[in-house]
Amino acid sequence: MRDILNDLDHGRHHPSDLDPMRRAQKHMQTPRPKRFYTRVEVEGDGGTFRVLLDGRAVRTPAKAELLLPTERAAKLVAQEYEAQGEYIDPITMPVTRLVNTAIDGVASDPQAVAEDILRYASSDLLCYRADSPERLIALEAEAWDPVLEWAEGELGVRFMLAEGVMHVEQPRATIAAVGAYLRPRREPLRLAALHVMTTLTGSALLALAVEAGAVDADTAWKAAHVDEDWNIAQWGEDAEAADRRAARKRDMMGAVALLEAIGASE
Repeated sequence: MRDILNDLDHGRHHPSDLDPMRRAQKHMQTPRPKRFYTRVEVEGDGGTFRVLLDGRAVRTPAKAELLLPTERAAKLVAQEYEAQGEYIDPITMPVTRLVNTAIDGVASDPQAVAEDILRYASSDLLCYRADSPERLIALEAEAWDPVLEWAEGELGVRFMLAEGVMHVEQPRATIAAVGAYLRPRREPLRLAALHVMTTLTGSALLALAVEAGAVDADTAWKAAHVDEDWNIAQWGEDAEAADRRAARKRDMMGAVALLEAIGASE
């Protein structure tokens, strides 16, 4: 894992620091084009599938051919194109955006993306517990302890817990075990989906548990928002915050759908 463990010890980021993800996302920041196609189809030869718009293969913003490993994954992208109205709105196409990011960004430097997931694991949401009130402490434990138990059983290591915002340093062996678990999950589509789930929930452990089928997507999403939901129950929620959360959940579910469509890791 190069010097990632040393970097984590000193709070440093690797110089690339997820550049492949950011570069790919910048390519997608363009004005909404008008829908220029009428027919959406999926074409494949058994091992590679592509989406056709009026017979022409879809390409990524960086002009790479958009190729997918399963027909189910290609159909997810096709459905998003089919659902577009007069204008193509990438915000409503979470799977397509994720595939574009994987092809244009993650494929060029999967190590940088994996390392960013490791950084989340080193300060994972599930390890930082409230010190009060008692009801919130109980809600966090109910939502988070089963995921921690799964992770510790799967990885054979322990995660250190802390109360409040005080930083707790995870053992090097723990982070190394997460890195070893990620190693066979380096194909770009899977890694991009795991990264999106990690950043949206603040927890690499939740993302890995969903990918493994240990936790379903809705349960993971609720677990990631225990504290937020507690605050909403006390103070209410404004409409803008609700819209932002709905958009994040759409991206989360798109990542989960793509993982399910490409199948389990080998």
